[in-house]
Amino acid sequence: MIEFSAAEIAALTGGILIGDDPGREITVTSAAVDSRESAPGGLFIAKPGAESDGHLFVGAAFGRGAVLALAEREVTGEDQAVFPSVVVPDVVLAMGALAAETVRRLRARGDLTVIGITGSAGKTTTKDLLAGILGPIGPTVAPRGSYNGEVGVPLTVFDAGWDTRYLVIEMGATEPGNIAYLASLVHPDVGVVLGVGSAHVGEFGGVENITRTKGELLEALPATGIAVINADDERVLGMRGRTLARQVFFTSSADFRADGDVLLARDGTTTAEGNPAFTLLFPDGSEHDVVSPLLGLHHITNLLAAAAIAYEVGCTPEHIAVSLRSLAAASRWRMERTDRADGVTVINDAYNANPESMRAALRTLAELGRSRHRSWAVLGEMLELGDRSIEEHDLLGRVVVRLNISKLICVGPNTRALFNGAVLEGSWGSEAVHVEDAEAAERILDAELEPGDIVLFKSSNGAGLRFLGDRIAGSSKAAGSPAHPADTPGRAHQP
Repeated sequence: MIEFSAAEIAALTGGILIGDDPGREITVTSAAVDSRESAPGGLFIAKPGAESDGHLFVGAAFGRGAVLALAEREVTGEDQAVFPSVVVPDVVLAMGALAAETVRRLRARGDLTVIGITGSAGKTTTKDLLAGILGPIGPTVAPRGSYNGEVGVPLTVFDAGWDTRYLVIEMGATEPGNIAYLASLVHPDVGVVLGVGSAHVGEFGGVENITRTKGELLEALPATGIAVINADDERVLGMRGRTLARQVFFTSSADFRADGDVLLARDGTTTAEGNPAFTLLFPDGSEHDVVSPLLGLHHITNLLAAAAIAYEVGCTPEHIAVSLRSLAAASRWRMERTDRADGVTVINDAYNANPESMRAALRTLAELGRSRHRSWAVLGEMLELGDRSIEEHDLLGRVVVRLNISKLICVGPNTRALFNGAVLEGSWGSEAVHVEDAEAAERILDAELEPGDIVLFKSSNGAGLRFLGDRIAGSSKAAGSPAHPADTPGRAHQP
């Protein structure tokens, strides 16, 4: 984080500086919303939350070296002394104001390129890929985990320093206006919309509103900016008229034609191990064969998006292709593969879920399962689908059967429609089961998994199946998995 004085923070946020000796100047050089991450000379952001209140941890943060709090009320220590604080009406909005000023100062003093990424799926994988490509070219800052909302975006900005060359911002939304707000903080130079799906359709009130919201990123780009557009998604392609920026496209269709650069993936397929393989064609006419360590054909969209952005900001095709051949998943619970010593393979993709990403993961399971003893799908609820929830879960159960997946475990009381859909499609006997919780699913798996089986865990974050996946994988990471992962900051997680 670049330096800010307490007086500057108060002025930028419209806050009141309290609890400090007027003769002592306070300067902060880092920021944290988790008191355990506070550092000497840091700003502790006392964010109220649904499950906990950051004001309760101000003392702990100061004990770790924090010198200033950003808070919504006065906080005192055991000696009744007031902790030095900037008190504001809304901590989250104050974070946004501080982030906006950070970007302004970085632009004024350095050669900074801000890249915004949004879409209904694939944001985290794409930002991880892009960070891996750009990092060797210049100092790059990208979100930790899925920092993508009104809290996560400022925290990503606070990680930037005076030498930062590329600032990659992941942008999530749960309602119209979210992306526009986030873009107003960072003013992206480059923006990509990966796709429009039905995630959070219940909150948005329809796919049309999701489309409108995702397109806010392209609307925010300046005329000197670059809009990177997924030409394989009709809704994204329809956003072409919503931006003044120069437009470039990525696609897997050799028949697509457009004014402007087009980056093409030709002959896309997967290897026997499920890794995407394709020929990457760049606008300069060069071609490079790529086999990615990622898992699943659907990742070609993310690989193309990262390649297109990197190419447009000056990376060579050779560097991009070499990078894509080596970059594996960098964030947890995204098609995370573990091969157990007993011959069981676990794929843990239970960080987020919507109908589109569920189908993509199941197709990968089906492809890999052809050469395995049995394939298992352990599926939890897809949250925030609104009135379409029962229908979408029913359809998903039918997809499992049509893909000829051997075993289905539906976990949680709200997956009954998923189970019923599989039964009605023809899954009889013990092929499909419904259980009330993860512990019941774990008992079945412990008893029945056999060498050569492959098992997929997939659910929305709130369903918690990622931790069951860790336990079944026998991963050393499982024991250290936090009850409330640090990569889900904010008032609510925003996919």
